[in-house]
Amino acid sequence: MNLGVVLAVDKSLTAHKVVRADFSSGKNKEDAINKTLEKLNAIIPDRAKIVDFEVKTYTTPVTRRTYAVGVVVYNVFEQKKPIGEYTLKERRKLIAMVLEAFNYNPKVLNISELARVFGVSRDSIYYDIEQILKEAGKSK
Repeated sequence: MNLGVVLAVDKSLTAHKVVRADFSSGKNKEDAINKTLEKLNAIIPDRAKIVDFEVKTYTTPVTRRTYAVGVVVYNVFEQKKPIGEYTLKERRKLIAMVLEAFNYNPKVLNISELARVFGVSRDSIYYDIEQILKEAGKSK
């Protein structure tokens, strides 16, 4: 039995992307599928969001043994933390996403409110924006 998997990954999604496969044998199709699903369910974390899964079976002609192969694709999202606890890198990444959505126009941002929410000075936010624009090649 051969197994091939084609996967399209959405890089804009900030999550750990996981593909797991497992197999089991059983007396019959139902038994093999149940054993495979039990194995897969045991390794999937609680906060995972399943994207897709597939289970296929194969019965050998001589021994009449049935095998089930299961493949599951899921995303594991990081636990959200308060915005005030963001690191410099996380803060810049978030601000960069907003700036990119507005064609790198810093006038759309309320600098004072950003500074208050992140618990930093306005100068820090101005410097972050300056660095983001420099990295994006949009500095004036």
